[in-house]
Amino acid sequence: MTKSQPFSHPQVKQTAKSYFEPYAARPLWRSRLAALWSSALALLASGGALAATHLPLQGQTVRIAFIDPLSGPAADIGRNSLRSWQFMAEHKSGADNPAGVRFVVAGFDNKGSPQESLNALKAAIDQGFRYIVQGNGSGVAAALSSAIARHNLRSPERAVLYINYAAMDPELTNEKCNFWHFRIDADTTMKIRAMTGFMAEQPELRRVFLLNQNYAHGQQFSLFFRETMALQRPDIQIVGDVLHPPFQGHDFRADVRNIQASGAQALATGNWGADLRDLVKALHAQGVYLPIYAYYPALKGVPEALAETGGRMPVYQVAYNHSNQEGPIHALATAFRKRHGEDLTIYASFDGIEMLSHAMAHVGSTDPARVAGRLSGMIFKGFNGPVHMRADDHQLLKGLYVSRWQKVGAPHERSAEGTGYTFAPVQFMDASRISVPTRCQMQRP
Repeated sequence: MTKSQPFSHPQVKQTAKSYFEPYAARPLWRSRLAALWSSALALLASGGALAATHLPLQGQTVRIAFIDPLSGPAADIGRNSLRSWQFMAEHKSGADNPAGVRFVVAGFDNKGSPQESLNALKAAIDQGFRYIVQGNGSGVAAALSSAIARHNLRSPERAVLYINYAAMDPELTNEKCNFWHFRIDADTTMKIRAMTGFMAEQPELRRVFLLNQNYAHGQQFSLFFRETMALQRPDIQIVGDVLHPPFQGHDFRADVRNIQASGAQALATGNWGADLRDLVKALHAQGVYLPIYAYYPALKGVPEALAETGGRMPVYQVAYNHSNQEGPIHALATAFRKRHGEDLTIYASFDGIEMLSHAMAHVGSTDPARVAGRLSGMIFKGFNGPVHMRADDHQLLKGLYVSRWQKVGAPHERSAEGTGYTFAPVQFMDASRISVPTRCQMQRP
């Protein structure tokens, strides 16, 4: 850490707690959400017993169209995501899911463009796909969600269901919500509440620099971070707030100099992919090792860049998973790395396949309209325990981890990208602590 940044980063803690003191008076909706978890495991257990003896749709195939960048500057993330969905589809097909269906995932390259995504959507529908998966880019997500709603209104006999696994714009489950869209990642407001809550607990932290990609995601990160941190710790100063062009080979050297000059004690960023890798490399090249708070440091290539710093850069990830997840996802992540030589990072693919199979088993059909009706409000067992697809807006309510980059060691022994370092959990915030009410006025068919 440079001399101008005396802030000492926090050490790992094991106790979970609420960081949102300004929101301490929980409204009724939050109490009801918390109560859901107490009955969820019993419901899931009874459903599992039924599924073990009855596969109502055995022999049927469900084809899923994956629409995301498979070429261009974000292609490495897109291809890893596609492999994640294909891997989960393979391993949770047939007798390994309660419906007995076989899942097949096919990739459609949208080149990161909303228009190319609409072209891919039309091609997928024409080829008979009735399930769509997408995650990289909220602008793309908004275009797909709107187009799918129009298509389903015109052609209900060919209805399409859309699973959004990573596009975090809160409007997608608020003003732009629609019945056919289901988000299985936390939105930006949820992640920012977790991030700022954790940062606010660090008493020595006074000055934060924001650096983000200049599109909806980065702009919202900046806006919500400022608003939420002002409620948590009004004494913390935002000493820089920079937006840069996304995925254009941006040179971060000048940004690093500005970060140093600002006296920032921490950097918060929503950057991902090449833009996060290049930022880490620029910080390392100039010997700036201040703490970074981010959403996506576990995505492909970033752990390798972090490892080059020799552990001198404290990094905190806010995400629904960490490197050492337990349960069935642990063995799947090990098998994925063995097959593909890269980390499984899109754990949402587990939840997506799991929720579809349970909904299909319950309604005894693969028809998207019937499946959508069952998904709305459904509680199911995700990779980290029970989760709830809120009926009001189709936002999956799940907890978030803050995990810290550190050397592997018991009990956190799974290495990220074979680097000898890992993301170890520091805190967990359950859904009732980070979720907010929805403004969605959903029109149901």
